[in-house]
Amino acid sequence: MNPDVDAYCLAHSTPEPALLQALSRETHLRAVHPRMLSRWQQGLLLQQLAKLAKPACILEIGTFTGYSALCLAAALPPCGELHTFDVDDEALEVALAFIAQSPYAAQVKVHHRSALEGAPQLGKMADFIFIDGDKREYPDYYRMALSLTPSGGVIVADNVLWSGKILGAPSAADRHTKALQEFNEMVRRDNAVEKIMLPLRDGLTVIRKK
Repeated sequence: MNPDVDAYCLAHSTPEPALLQALSRETHLRAVHPRMLSRWQQGLLLQQLAKLAKPACILEIGTFTGYSALCLAAALPPCGELHTFDVDDEALEVALAFIAQSPYAAQVKVHHRSALEGAPQLGKMADFIFIDGDKREYPDYYRMALSLTPSGGVIVADNVLWSGKILGAPSAADRHTKALQEFNEMVRRDNAVEKIMLPLRDGLTVIRKK
């Protein structure tokens, strides 16, 4: 996007909270791949979508440093909870520190394990699921998400455009792109859901289970 247009959009949106600004700075200082961080436009969109879903329970696959978790937690009712899963020790250290400083500390449950193993064991249905974990596992995440989402529930998947790589033929060793292509095709062919793919940042697909 044109930088001037991007700045205009930001200026006409709800301002980014100070805690998230600090988290963004900390992530860029400490993380090896800070570009994995959600930006405020995306975080705010996730928050608004989650508020429309009125979730009692949110499931996040891929915590990183906790930016999207904090955005989503703002959509929870007082009795709601968010379960977020990641296996990255260093990123979770940052996430835990900032979640503890937030108003949602008691509602956000951070799980240091694979979501594919841990999420089904929670024994909970999730009204809103955000997929942003290991791209090679997106097809498996989608199958799991469908099993944990009630009718009317919402699933949002990040990085579905993968810097445009999904348009070409990936090499045999490029498992990330191949898995994302498979995931995108699974969603496209799934008549049990309504979906829209948005060209926001690296691509965002919003899915509603019928």
